[in-house]
Amino acid sequence: MAPTAVRVCCAAFRWTPVVFISAIVVWSYYAYVVQMCFLTVDSIAEKVIYLLLYHPFLVMFAWSYAKTIFTPVGTVPKQFYLPKQDAERLMREANEETQKNILIDFARNSNLPVQNRTHSGAPRYCEKCRCIKPDRCHHCSVCGTCVLKMDHHCPWVNNCVGFTTYKFFVMFLGYALLYCIYVALTSLKYFIAFWSGGVGHNMGKFHVLFLFFVAVMFAISLISLFGYHCYLTAKNRSTLESFRSPIFQSGPDKNGFSLGKYNNFIEIFGENKKLWFIPIFTSEGDGVTFQTKSPSASSSYQTMGNTTPSTVASAGDGVTFPTRTIDLDSDGLLADRQRWMEEGELDSNLENGYGSYRNGGAEIHLGNER
Repeated sequence: MAPTAVRVCCAAFRWTPVVFISAIVVWSYYAYVVQMCFLTVDSIAEKVIYLLLYHPFLVMFAWSYAKTIFTPVGTVPKQFYLPKQDAERLMREANEETQKNILIDFARNSNLPVQNRTHSGAPRYCEKCRCIKPDRCHHCSVCGTCVLKMDHHCPWVNNCVGFTTYKFFVMFLGYALLYCIYVALTSLKYFIAFWSGGVGHNMGKFHVLFLFFVAVMFAISLISLFGYHCYLTAKNRSTLESFRSPIFQSGPDKNGFSLGKYNNFIEIFGENKKLWFIPIFTSEGDGVTFQTKSPSASSSYQTMGNTTPSTVASAGDGVTFPTRTIDLDSDGLLADRQRWMEEGELDSNLENGYGSYRNGGAEIHLGNER
């Protein structure tokens, strides 16, 4: 285990992106309210309108951002954890078929509501947490725990985006985009006037200049990211599932949890329309069991047999992954025998679970998920 000082420094470093974003927001408030509205805008009516419209955008943006940061990630229920003797037996066992049988017997005897499995038909197992993973659950090495319906670990919120935080994350992106667009549009007139030299050259005017540039820059970045997560919401698919399809008894299916656009939206934002766009948790379900598009799909491990061989790609872009029995971290006894990710390696740069890809213009690190 790393020394306490090192762990404290790493924890403090992970808050750097959050501090940076918060500082930008605080500065933008000063630049917009004080430098632009109070000191630059001449019309009283224009000042009032700008300020009345500005603050609701700011409040909803800050509220959803705070909820994304401070909402705890969902925890795996106790019944998914292997007893100590079974976990130790699994670690000692050298035969992969026996390992698989240990996990299947435990899942069946405990009647775990698990539909996802590996290609061989075994439950997905986390060596770090010593538990069978519920459907759509993955282990985050940054958070140090298995996260229900994990989407990705986001450094900009220093938290995992998953079952308990996904609604807040999508709202944070949406309100941040609206905030940036509003600031850019209302400051455009004064940006042009300053740029053309019509409003003087004191230092205060530079705040208006940079306010417009920063708002446009962030808006461009957020458009692609927010659009991508709107697409995932409509498909009822996480970022991880869009690159590695969940495996059912019939084989890999990246649309296995899709119930139609409206029902997919309801699963995340809830039935109460009044709370759809308020940063209050309203997502349907418990984060452990999920409806599937197949009405005949079982919600229990009792009927799980061997996975039907399939030629369907495990990722959305024609990538077929090699088979593995259980999902393990890269630094354990079992992992020494096979170092594949849960459904295989994405490419040669992601071997052993490390690498990155572009998520709607933002770089997401897959090394955080195991």
